[in-house]
Amino acid sequence: MVELDQYKYDLANYKQPLIEIGDSLDLANKKLRIEELELLMEAPDFWDNPEKSQEAMKELKSLKDTIDNYNQLNGEYEDIETLLEMGYEENDFSLIPEIEELFATFVKDYETLRISTLLSEEYDRDNAILTLHAGAGGTESCDWASMLCRMYQRWAEKKGFSVEMLDYLDGEEAGLKSVTLQVNGENAYGYLKSERGVHRLVRISPFNAAGKRQTSFVSCDVMPDIEEDIDIEISDDDIRIDTYRSSGAGGQHINKTSSAIRITHFPTGIVVQCQNERSQHMNKDKAMQMLKAKLYLLKQQENLQKESDIRGEIKEIGWGSQIRSYVMQPYTMVKDHRTNEEISNVSAVLDGEIDPFINAYLKSISVGKKK
Repeated sequence: MVELDQYKYDLANYKQPLIEIGDSLDLANKKLRIEELELLMEAPDFWDNPEKSQEAMKELKSLKDTIDNYNQLNGEYEDIETLLEMGYEENDFSLIPEIEELFATFVKDYETLRISTLLSEEYDRDNAILTLHAGAGGTESCDWASMLCRMYQRWAEKKGFSVEMLDYLDGEEAGLKSVTLQVNGENAYGYLKSERGVHRLVRISPFNAAGKRQTSFVSCDVMPDIEEDIDIEISDDDIRIDTYRSSGAGGQHINKTSSAIRITHFPTGIVVQCQNERSQHMNKDKAMQMLKAKLYLLKQQENLQKESDIRGEIKEIGWGSQIRSYVMQPYTMVKDHRTNEEISNVSAVLDGEIDPFINAYLKSISVGKKK
């Protein structure tokens, strides 16, 4: 019965925290808001304003998902309690593997929901725009940028998020010199803001005939995709707008016209690019939206360090500035240098399993705010 006793003790330790999560989610008011929205949707003129109606639908889904996730977590807790009672009453040790599996699922779901309660900053709920730039390491770094691009795409897929490629520039021999992704999903920015910084790779280079170990670097910048119209004035004298031919796949239209847009903001040095849309006008609108979002965030910051974070000025893309190291030789390990979170399965991480690093970061900044 020792194993059953241990699981009973471990489960009991989650009882009060589970109640506290429910309190922090303010479920009662969320249910009232759901009733308000559903009543609003019954109005005959609800769909007259597509933008507002879509926003209401999005809010309704978010509220329902939160309540469903909490109810599911409570259900998992009760299922484990029931199995433990059966194990004690019938002295049935064959239930232990099932209890073990359910408990592992419960702990994972508990952590996921708990972390979501930490995403309370102004733009955490927004979509995210993530940009990768290859740094020191030449072709190796361009290949590393393409590996990271795939990692974030796989992570987004596992989260049920969608990904749009807004801009990219191929490497001369392989990989990507730069790429900008828009990750669409609730709390995408809240999660991905932890990825801002320099990512370092150590491996035996496939591009080195001598088979030597190679170290390469890629910088990652993340900003929220602020959808509302931002009241930021940008003088024509402060920017330069360049058009260029889109660099990748997308059909004959994209390849034959200079529809891609690059905007340079002279006072801050910010450069934004977009080549994803079908017309030059649409690319320009998207690029201006990205520029306004960055300038707005800069304006909101209270100190120079936060400003440099938003602009993506992440030191030099090289030695000594990395936030995370991915080591493939002479051993395998991924380590986040801010939280000391480590994972030995590099392949899993590069396949999108980065939640442990994201969660550790969010926990660390949450603790920092409480101090």
